[in-house]
Amino acid sequence: MADHLLHFDRHIFYLINHDLSNTFFDWLMPLMRNPKFWIPLYLFIIGFCIWQYKKQGVILIVFLALAVGFADYTSASLIKPYAHRLRPCRDPVTSQRVVSRVPCGTGYSFPSTHATDHFAIAAFLSWLFYKQRRWVLPATLLWAAIICFAQVYVGVHFPLDVTGGAIYGSLVGILFAVGFRKVVPGFKV
Repeated sequence: MADHLLHFDRHIFYLINHDLSNTFFDWLMPLMRNPKFWIPLYLFIIGFCIWQYKKQGVILIVFLALAVGFADYTSASLIKPYAHRLRPCRDPVTSQRVVSRVPCGTGYSFPSTHATDHFAIAAFLSWLFYKQRRWVLPATLLWAAIICFAQVYVGVHFPLDVTGGAIYGSLVGILFAVGFRKVVPGFKV
């Protein structure tokens, strides 16, 4: 990456990780980035889709799971080792000043797999439901964006990590939503 882009990324990281620091966010943001916190939402999505759309709902959930699995695997196992970007807590420039609100984490930083996975979910659901349920797009994008913000706030990712993950995850989510529409062409929301 160009030096000026890295400098800007570190500056925005510092702004979020330090300057926005407060006790409420210190409590909330570790929860927001924890996938276990969202299990009730995941179960609701699964249950709602199966209850509302029966067999098509099962196929929808399979495609959603495939989208998340593909996004997760490719971001963590293929892109991260290739990009080889250190996390803020291991970066020689930022590591001494990071406020770590959760353990640093293993592996590399770019792209954020949390961002990739959650934006894959958001894009997939938005692509399928937006025309009939317009609230799905802003709700899912806000949800995924909060998770991305939390990743930066707690000190485990740079802003460009979550931005790259959001873009990649969105592309994967849309790709699998289009695939679902091809397999289930008569799907009606």
